[in-house]
Amino acid sequence: MEENQKKEINYNGSSIQVLEGLEAVRKRPAMYIGDISEKGLHHLVNETVDNSIDEAMAGYCTDIQVVINEDNSITVEDNGRGIPVDEHPKLKKSALEVVMTVLHAGGKFDKGSYKVSGGLHGVGVSCVNALSTHMISQVFRDGKIYQQEYEKGKPLYPVKVVGETDKRGTRQQFWPDGSIFTTTEYKYDIVARRMRELAFLNAGITITLTDKRPDEEGNLRQPEVFHAKEGLKEFVRYVDRHRTSIIGDPICLKTEKDGVPIEIALLYNNDYSENIHSYVNNINTIEGGTHLTGFRIALARSLKKYSDEDDQLRKQIEKAKVEIAQDDFREGLTAIISVKVAEPQFEGQTKTKLGNSEVNGAVQKAVGEAMANYLEEHPKEAHQICEKVILAAAARIAARKARESVQRKNPMTGGGLPGKLADCSSRDPKKTEIFLVEGDSAGGSAKQGRDRHTQAILPLRGKILNVEKVQWHKVFEAESVNIILQAIGVRFGVDGEDSKEANIDKLRYDKIIIMTDADVDGSHIDTLIMTLFFRFMPKVIQEGHLYIATPPLYQCTYKNHKEYCYTEEDRMKFIDTYCNGDADDSKLHTQRYKGLGEMNPEQLWDTTMNPETRLLKQVTIQNAADADEIFSMLMGDDVEPRRKFIEENATYANIDA
Repeated sequence: MEENQKKEINYNGSSIQVLEGLEAVRKRPAMYIGDISEKGLHHLVNETVDNSIDEAMAGYCTDIQVVINEDNSITVEDNGRGIPVDEHPKLKKSALEVVMTVLHAGGKFDKGSYKVSGGLHGVGVSCVNALSTHMISQVFRDGKIYQQEYEKGKPLYPVKVVGETDKRGTRQQFWPDGSIFTTTEYKYDIVARRMRELAFLNAGITITLTDKRPDEEGNLRQPEVFHAKEGLKEFVRYVDRHRTSIIGDPICLKTEKDGVPIEIALLYNNDYSENIHSYVNNINTIEGGTHLTGFRIALARSLKKYSDEDDQLRKQIEKAKVEIAQDDFREGLTAIISVKVAEPQFEGQTKTKLGNSEVNGAVQKAVGEAMANYLEEHPKEAHQICEKVILAAAARIAARKARESVQRKNPMTGGGLPGKLADCSSRDPKKTEIFLVEGDSAGGSAKQGRDRHTQAILPLRGKILNVEKVQWHKVFEAESVNIILQAIGVRFGVDGEDSKEANIDKLRYDKIIIMTDADVDGSHIDTLIMTLFFRFMPKVIQEGHLYIATPPLYQCTYKNHKEYCYTEEDRMKFIDTYCNGDADDSKLHTQRYKGLGEMNPEQLWDTTMNPETRLLKQVTIQNAADADEIFSMLMGDDVEPRRKFIEENATYANIDA
């Protein structure tokens, strides 16, 4: 009691901590940039480039240079107007210093400067400054070069003139703070993906990416230039380049409705999945929102009206004895939707779902008009699209019958679960996990070695279906797919509906862990299962439930020293530490684990299943368009790009010859 009273007495005004300037960003960086790992590190580049993109969207910037320097610092330079350097009327200091050192300061908050702006959190370049050990800002305006430098967000001197120039624009260079980020090494591919995406979304601008870091052989990568004259038209072709289009040229629209600029490009291909990628102010809204809803409603309405009014199509529908649903209009559809919203409201699991209700109606109007014109002017393509829709409706009905057939045969044990499932005793989905294990042998070891209270084991036997290339109903005819769906508690077509949307409300496990051998066959099975989740149950990935277990590649023994090595680098480190780098030392013994079945239950628990010691890789979708393109390339019919991808990435995938 006395202790509590003492705490209350000491709780006064001095207990309230006020973080001045950018100290709050350094104190809680994840609140501002999402996390402090690789994702957050790359977010710094995006925030800096977003300022240049804002200038481009306002019509003042055409060229952006992004450089990854040898020391892993980043330089971003544009040919926009240049950040103002005159005195801020309220704060009585240079506007450049205000932009660089005050959170939520910048032209994007003044709608007279920018109608819309990018940047997911709106924290701007001041946040980048706060999380950098050093930053240099240069502004090219009025024939002069203005400069200011900072350390951890604090100016080292007032803005000053350091030279003359005939250029116009802004140049930023920053060094990420290694005491904050878990890594400070930039990945070229991650930066390149975002720059390519921005070039597609902003037709006409040129973004040049240069990597000044030499590779292991001392060679430099050639600068890569991203430029899309036709914008989304090129974007949808790029995403769909491993598929076969059934309509030739993309259907495109670029307009403004109710004050909302709208740009859309779409294609229909001969595959069976729907691939729609939506953006708001250049932000990838992976959870969709009102713009996506408006698009789907208008597309379905336009195609249904056309098919109902066309004699030939109406007869085909009557002959097929199907009732066409909204889902049917989206099979084989690839679309890019980009809207610009002055005051976007984001919601959802990852704050990337648009909530502005007015956008729904605006998109419906735009798509309705564009599709009516297209269908009237392109009767051949219109018939091809509608005929595919009729086939999709027939497949949906066949899928329902397949599901009902599975339930009637009831190959499951009590409680509606597969017979091979060794379930855990806990019924709290937040504390449980299931291992999808390759083969009965490894499944047996996993069952013996697991924590029976929280860990369930589902052995997978036989070939996993490649869902990339089959019709919807064929998926539900595959036992390998059905036992996974039944085990984890995912349902389709709940309450008599035929929806293709996966219902994961009754997901039985918090973690779904793919556990396969560390060889090429295991990697293939990983990809097949990930494809199933990505195409049919993307919410499982989006909400952070899918993982890949990492079994060790080796067990290395030297005298009394024994270690599990998960990578070739780990093995070489062991040899360097205990054998002085001599890989041929005769006391040295290396056991290569090619299969999970080679480990006894204790070893499997220690290395791969124990939550205290294991290494799990979480499957994420950072860029849905890129994930879509990679899956269609890996699992499709086009052999050459798949062979090239495997050759370039084999070292990262632990693939054996």
